[in-house]
Amino acid sequence: MAHASTSEGSTLDMTNREDLHTRAGIRTGRVWVGLLALAALGEGVAAQQLDLPERNPEARLGTSVVNAVTGLTLEAREDVLVEEVLSGNVPAFLRTFVRVEMRAEFEGRDRLVVLQVLPDVLAVGSSQDFVRIPLSPHAAQAIADRTYASLPTSRISDAIWSSATLRMPPQPIPPSDAMTTVRVSAEHHALIEALWPAGLAHGTPVAGIKKDVVLTPRLEDEPGRVAIYGWHGQDGSPIQPVYTGHTDRWVDYSHGIRLVSRRVVVDGVEHDLVDLLEDPELWQLVSDEGPMHSARYATSPR
Repeated sequence: MAHASTSEGSTLDMTNREDLHTRAGIRTGRVWVGLLALAALGEGVAAQQLDLPERNPEARLGTSVVNAVTGLTLEAREDVLVEEVLSGNVPAFLRTFVRVEMRAEFEGRDRLVVLQVLPDVLAVGSSQDFVRIPLSPHAAQAIADRTYASLPTSRISDAIWSSATLRMPPQPIPPSDAMTTVRVSAEHHALIEALWPAGLAHGTPVAGIKKDVVLTPRLEDEPGRVAIYGWHGQDGSPIQPVYTGHTDRWVDYSHGIRLVSRRVVVDGVEHDLVDLLEDPELWQLVSDEGPMHSARYATSPR
């Protein structure tokens, strides 16, 4: 078994890399892979960009989008939100991934896993007027598919919290019938913004503000569910363990969509995160729960 932890900065273990990477089927023919490997061997992996069009200056502001979807059905609301995101209507600070490191013991050796994650959860609007948006796993997966990204595992969620510059305490709202409404989601976003430290730029890696929608092999035995995890307290302990009790149509204010680039570097060589999660052995590098038959949600409800 592998045991992983986050790393503040460490050297690469170059021994026995070839066997590990060959088994994962690395596509070394792309120039980008070679450049990324070289970057990993230098001062760090070059920051990746979220694959979206540039934001149209005439695009709707976040508050305008929220007003437009208030009162819509979940399906109609998410049609609008997915289209807004894929058209490029996201703040500038959500376009550059940030580096997150994990350490994993695999085959008796310490491995360095370098991930690229968004610094905040998904939001719509401009950098001056944006709103964080909870989404169903189907809508989140549709965006991930179009941007060569993935949703995190619980282990990756822990690593994101550990590496975050800003670790905000969770801000729960008392449960009610309104907790799945756009209004309450917008109120929770405003609550986060009211607590955001003065002078700290958005795009600073933040954690603790939302529960993550995550991938877990448990979903294979529980179809039609969403898995959520996180909302770490200040001691790093998640308030929410991996939970699959909600249907995949449950979307409440506490859910956040944190995209992780599928381009992952292990000991200096690129892997596809999905390949790792589905590999019968290499899953141990990025998960605590075992391999997945399909490391993704369906893009339409079952």
